[in-house]
Amino acid sequence: MKRTEFRHLEPLRVRWAEIDAQGIVFNGHYLTYLDTAVSGYWRALAIPYADTMKSLGGDLYVRRATLDYRGSARYDDRLDIGIRCREFGNSSMKVDGAIFHGDQMLVQAEMVYVFADPGTQTPVRLPDALRGLMQDFEAGQPVVDVALGSWSEHGPAATAIRRQVFIEEQHIPADMEWDAADASCLHALARNRFGLPLATGRLLEHVPGVAKIGRMAVLRTMRGTRIGRQVLEALMAEARKQGYREVLLHAQLSAENFYLRAGFQRRGEPFEEAGIGHVEMVRVL
Repeated sequence: MKRTEFRHLEPLRVRWAEIDAQGIVFNGHYLTYLDTAVSGYWRALAIPYADTMKSLGGDLYVRRATLDYRGSARYDDRLDIGIRCREFGNSSMKVDGAIFHGDQMLVQAEMVYVFADPGTQTPVRLPDALRGLMQDFEAGQPVVDVALGSWSEHGPAATAIRRQVFIEEQHIPADMEWDAADASCLHALARNRFGLPLATGRLLEHVPGVAKIGRMAVLRTMRGTRIGRQVLEALMAEARKQGYREVLLHAQLSAENFYLRAGFQRRGEPFEEAGIGHVEMVRVL
């Protein structure tokens, strides 16, 4: 197997606690690495795993895992774990895994997962929607759709996301989260292939020629994917389409690098907003 055969590669770094008396990664830890990468695979599919399995009426269980050891990883090595789904039965699917150090494959794995009733662990048919999602992902198809619309269109879903992220998670007072601008803003909403809302943001005019992006929020389980970037790019594309020359936003300091990677630059000194450190960032369109 080669790295290029995997659409999803999960990066990991070997920790001291994973080294055995021989100075190499203990063989059992590779299963943990693979399981961690499978969790990343579900994120790449844009599905919050637990909620999705519950809605589908089942769960996935490992029936068999076979590992072929070709080389050894050592402390502080940077590894990439490839995961792909390639065969589907009535209730089962085969998952290939490969652990790479650079271009060298250290471990090759084959795992068989069975979709089953969580109460009885009795196999049931793998849902067609889940099967189709994995097949489309492996074929390079997009798994997230970002739609632009009014508050009347996206308000209920955007409200749920923002409440979870800003009010429940970051403890921002509710009366500071909601404002009159929502009614006139253009809102972006990202949904996965099951129609589940995952991320949101809004666009409004700051001053003539300058647009402002705000209320960017991504569900916790979906962070670290490109979903937030897709929402941001959709809003910037719309601002460019409307003729704005520049877009600005107030970024939380913890998210500054996210916006830097998207081409924004810091302007001015950090300040506090709703009890959280922010910095103004701008990008020329």
